[in-house]
Amino acid sequence: MGVTADSGRLVVTLANLDATARLAAALAPLLRAGDVVALEGDLGAGKTAFARALIRELAAGDEEVPSPTFTLVQTYEAPDFDIWHFDLYRLEKPEDVFELGIEDAMAEGVTLIEWPDRLGRYLPRNRLVVRMDYADGESARVATLSGGGDWRDRLAGMAHE
Repeated sequence: MGVTADSGRLVVTLANLDATARLAAALAPLLRAGDVVALEGDLGAGKTAFARALIRELAAGDEEVPSPTFTLVQTYEAPDFDIWHFDLYRLEKPEDVFELGIEDAMAEGVTLIEWPDRLGRYLPRNRLVVRMDYADGESARVATLSGGGDWRDRLAGMAHE
């Protein structure tokens, strides 16, 4: 897992799914109730794989983590908060997200959002963005982490590990 940090961004080269899981494990201790993680990237770029690894790490188990593509949201219990995993790809309009309980998720739990652009103006500024992009090789990816609020300081700690 190659890591570079510049101007508040953390760029991590992920050779395979194991590297993706290690990145999720490094991020997990930094998360706390009220955090929003926006997962960006093209179809198949690794957003769900990253979310799955992060949920398993936070829930401290071999939790079955199906993609919420059709249900739009799945929830999981972690020791300190609930985890809400949204996949908004099929969301018709941003306002529809309120029917899914996103306000409760953002207030009380850790919220993982795939296709966050579907939220439009409802996407909070103080969020961590995890952008997954294809890299060289069939399973290689590049993850770019950046965020508002105190995420710059939190990510700085990850860069030095």
